[in-house]
Amino acid sequence: MGALQRIRTLAANTLLEAIRSKVLYTLLFFALIMIGSGLLIGTLSYVDSNRIVQDVGLASIRLFGTAIAIFLGVGLIFKEVERRTIYTILSKPTSRSEFLLGKYCGLVITVWLQVVLMAIAFGIISLISGAPFGLEYVAVIGLIMLELALVVALATLFSAFSTPMLSSMFTLGIVMVGHLSRDLLAIGSQSDVPSMQMMTKLIFRIAPDLAAFDLTLQVTHGLEISQAQILYPMVYGLGYLSLLLMLASLIFSRRDFN
Repeated sequence: MGALQRIRTLAANTLLEAIRSKVLYTLLFFALIMIGSGLLIGTLSYVDSNRIVQDVGLASIRLFGTAIAIFLGVGLIFKEVERRTIYTILSKPTSRSEFLLGKYCGLVITVWLQVVLMAIAFGIISLISGAPFGLEYVAVIGLIMLELALVVALATLFSAFSTPMLSSMFTLGIVMVGHLSRDLLAIGSQSDVPSMQMMTKLIFRIAPDLAAFDLTLQVTHGLEISQAQILYPMVYGLGYLSLLLMLASLIFSRRDFN
């Protein structure tokens, strides 16, 4: 059995295990409720109701998608160690890098399946409300899926050496900073304190620029979305998550389970 086959097998087993989680369906249920609530919120607002429906819908997909990504990712390795199944897996001709990559791919597929279900609900609600739903929305949801793959990579990195509780705190903290990093950079550039400017620049360069994946404002306001706004986060996201997985693999390869 080759490396790719071993990774596919691990990914398939991880997918089957993840979809048995009751918490996963609970989060998905509340996500669908939130997406549907956009119709009610839109009728109560003086603002364009279609914009409200789609703002709420896309925000719900991102919020609950992130929650699912973190919930699944932080227990990536801990569960295997706790059940001692990792010893059986690693005793076979499977490297630690293959194990980590297989688990990661399985979790990403699980998260993406949840996003697809939420996107279908979002599309149905948009059509019911009469809001537009074209190819640009598919591109925006695609960037959300890539952002969530990056979030899973973050959770995978922390799960390689930490407990689920600490991993969830670390991942959530970096996700929040990643969405605010551009604002922090702008605040720092207006500061007269050199240390503040340096610190905000450092945070912007190290933390993931998750704001680049969010084109909700453009699509809900009917603004033109350029190719650069789609290609940049794609290249950036794939590069960043690749670095995270390499770092996670390096840490995991040196971890002592005894």
